[in-house]
Amino acid sequence: MTVRIPDQKHFCDRQPARGIILLVDDNPTNLQVLSSFLDESSFEVWAVRSGEKALQKLNSDRLPDLILLDVMMPGMDGFETCQHLKNDPRSEDIPVIFMTALSETAEKVKGFRLGAVDYITKPFQHEEVLVRLEHHLKLKNLTKTLIAKNVELQKTQTQLIQAEKIATLGQLAAGIAHEVNNPINFIAGNLNFLEQYVWEIVDLLKLYQNYLPDPPDEIQTAIKKSNLNYLLNDISKIIQSMQIGTDRVTEIVSSLNKFSRHREVGKKLTNLHEGLENTLLILGHRLKANAHRPAIQLIKQYGNLPLVECYPGEINQVFMNLICNAIDAIEETQKNHNFQEIAQNPGVIRIKTEVIGEQVILRIADNGAGINETEQTKIFDAFYTTKPIGKGTGLGLSIAYQIVVNNHYGKLYYHSTLGEGLEFVIELPI
Repeated sequence: MTVRIPDQKHFCDRQPARGIILLVDDNPTNLQVLSSFLDESSFEVWAVRSGEKALQKLNSDRLPDLILLDVMMPGMDGFETCQHLKNDPRSEDIPVIFMTALSETAEKVKGFRLGAVDYITKPFQHEEVLVRLEHHLKLKNLTKTLIAKNVELQKTQTQLIQAEKIATLGQLAAGIAHEVNNPINFIAGNLNFLEQYVWEIVDLLKLYQNYLPDPPDEIQTAIKKSNLNYLLNDISKIIQSMQIGTDRVTEIVSSLNKFSRHREVGKKLTNLHEGLENTLLILGHRLKANAHRPAIQLIKQYGNLPLVECYPGEINQVFMNLICNAIDAIEETQKNHNFQEIAQNPGVIRIKTEVIGEQVILRIADNGAGINETEQTKIFDAFYTTKPIGKGTGLGLSIAYQIVVNNHYGKLYYHSTLGEGLEFVIELPI
């Protein structure tokens, strides 16, 4: 039964000045004495006479800050009660102090192993009880503050890493653009002259053939050996191929610049489809077939999107992280299958965009293995990864979450069925 403490309504209505103490003891006298003392010391006291009642008390919205728990009780004793408390996620972090007249070391060791933080020996010395309570409440508050500071530090660290990655990527793209553009422009510019010169030489050869239709045997032998007609016909194709190649390199360099947007500061009205296409162009080599698997199929369902005000470089970083994650998931799923098996069920990445209300919705889905419930609770945690050592830092999804949610006031969430794949959903305000 629950023991009623004098003036109980008084301290239930007031705000606890120093914390809430759950007092569990089957002895009414001990409850009365300790409750009165703790109330006078400005604590709010919840007093119950059994372990079962203590566990029921923890089903309320409010939780105690500390539990004083008698060891020797009929029915569920203190040790069993403590074990239940520590197995419940809601109460596992609440400090438990045992109250006992036992002095055997084995009993104390048992209590500490179950998760108790201290012992108070009967008969009680009020000053000792008060000091121990204050000490453990202070430790609890310091631990809580330390955990909060650690979370804040991890968040700040993630943001710094994200900012550094984007800045580094921008510098890298700028360096590549500068170093590659010069030789490519040189090649592209000279291809026009090369084509002009080659055709002048061809015209000159044709002129020679018109005026010297019967050259010496040595020249006729050389013409047959080199297959001159084939060479003249193929030169044009070679020059066209070289022109296509230089145009392709120029396109890739341009995409790198657009992807990183290293010259832009602040939010810009942005074409998200352009960012997706630039990201896919950069990752094109990872989608192609290789010796271990056929090409990963890419299915695009683009809606009619308006320009969205955002940080283009950061949003492109989100696209990069999510698409890379999809490719990694597919490759991880396929690694234990042979080429023929994979060909029957190839990897597929679907990208869909649409407008719903005032939100732009982007979906990036894969047909990998999906994730289990345990991983789902940690997927956006910094430094958490399920990839093998050396293949992932655990920052990609965390950074993507920070960019979408904190920097753009959007949403990033996912749907996953184990064995069927994973879909990330990005919501951005227009």
